[in-house]
Amino acid sequence: MPGNFCRQGEPASHPNAIRLKSQGFLLARFSHGRVQCTAHRGGSPMRLTIVGSLVIALALCVAGPSFAKSRIKDVVEFEGVRENALTGYGLVVGLNGTGDNLRNAPMTRQSLEAMFERLGVNVRDSNLNTKNVAVVMVTAKLPPFAAAGSPLDVTVSAAGDAKSLQGGTLLVTGLMGADGQVYAVAQGTVQTGSISASGASGSSVTKGVPTAGRIAGGATIERETGFQMAAMSQLRLTLRNPDFTTAQRVAQVINGRFPGAAYADNPTIITLRLPAGQNMVGFMAQVENLEIDADSPAKVVIDEVAGVIVMGDAVRISTVAIAQGNLTISVQETPQVSQPAPFSRGETTVVNQSQVTVDEERGRQLITLKNGASLASLVNGLNALGVTPRDMISILQAIKAAGALQADIEVM
Repeated sequence: MPGNFCRQGEPASHPNAIRLKSQGFLLARFSHGRVQCTAHRGGSPMRLTIVGSLVIALALCVAGPSFAKSRIKDVVEFEGVRENALTGYGLVVGLNGTGDNLRNAPMTRQSLEAMFERLGVNVRDSNLNTKNVAVVMVTAKLPPFAAAGSPLDVTVSAAGDAKSLQGGTLLVTGLMGADGQVYAVAQGTVQTGSISASGASGSSVTKGVPTAGRIAGGATIERETGFQMAAMSQLRLTLRNPDFTTAQRVAQVINGRFPGAAYADNPTIITLRLPAGQNMVGFMAQVENLEIDADSPAKVVIDEVAGVIVMGDAVRISTVAIAQGNLTISVQETPQVSQPAPFSRGETTVVNQSQVTVDEERGRQLITLKNGASLASLVNGLNALGVTPRDMISILQAIKAAGALQADIEVM
C-alpha cells in the first residue's frame, strides 16, 4: 500500500493519514474514542461521492457562522468602574481684546485682583479696564483607576461676556470632585477650532463656538480615587437596559463557567462572588468576555420632529386593517375683466372667477395584517401603502390606540 495512506486501524493523526494526495481518499470511523482509518484507495465512485458529501456537511456544521451574541462587557456596567466629573473656576489671559468687560463682569474683576494679590501686586484702587481676560469654567472627567501624574483633557467655557477664547492661556486651575477635594490641576493654551471675523460696518462671520474650547492633556492628575477593586470579594453588575430575562441569562452564563458565582438580584443588578483561588481583576477579565443572548422589550421609538421611526424586532401586531389616503381641496381665484357692450351705460369692473377642485388619492387598497404579524410584515404592509415617515407615525399611533400594537411607543 502506498505510503500516502494509513493502514487499517491506524490513528488518523498518524503522519501517513495527513499526507493525502489526489490518487486516493481517507475515510475514518470512531473506535474506542479514537479516529481510525477504514477505507483506502480504490473505493467506488458512488461511495466516495456519498462520503465526500458527508465530509462537506460536517465541515459546514463545524465552521458555519453562529448567531450573533453580545459580550457581557457590552451590556453591563461594573460597580466602581466609572468616570468622575471634575469642575474648576479659572482665568484665561492673553485674549486679543475679546475678553470680559470688567464693568459688566464683577467676578472677573475680583478674580483678577485676587490673582495679582497672590503675586504681590496691589491693584484694588486702580481702574482696571482690560479686555484681554475672561473668567471661565473648566470641566473634565476623571477616568476610573487613573494614576497620579497622568494627563487629562479639559474643556474650557466662558462664564462672562467674552467674545472669544481663541489663543488665550488658562492659568493654574484646581479641578474639584463632588466631595470638594482637588483631584487635578489644569493649565495651558485654549484651542477653540472656530473662526470669527468682523468688518468695520458691523457685519461679522462666525464658524463654530469661539467661547468654548479644549486643552488636550491640559490637566495633571494629583489625587487618585482610592478604589481598590483587587481587594473586593463581591462585585455587582448593572444592566444598561434592565430586563428580567437578560439578567437571568447573564447569571446562568457566569454560573456555567464559575458555578455558584452569580445570582440576579433584580432586572438591573447581578451580584458576583469571587470564586476560590481567583482575584477580582482576573475574574472580571474572564466574565466580561462571556457571550449571552441579550433580550429586548418590544418598543417603537418615534421622533416626530425629524420624522424618524425605530422599531424593535419583538414588535408584534394583532389582526388589523390599515387604509391611508389624502384628500386635497384647492380653491383658485382668477380675476377677470367684465366690460359692457359698446355705447352702453354699464361700467368696466373686475370679477373674480373661483375654481374649486377636489383631489382624492385613489388606487390605495386596504392592507390587512394577520394576528402576530412580525416587524417585517408591518414594514412591508406600510410600504405597500406608499406612506411617508410622518404618515407612518400617525398610523402607528392609531394602531396603538386600537389596541393592536403589542409594544410600547416612546415619543422623543
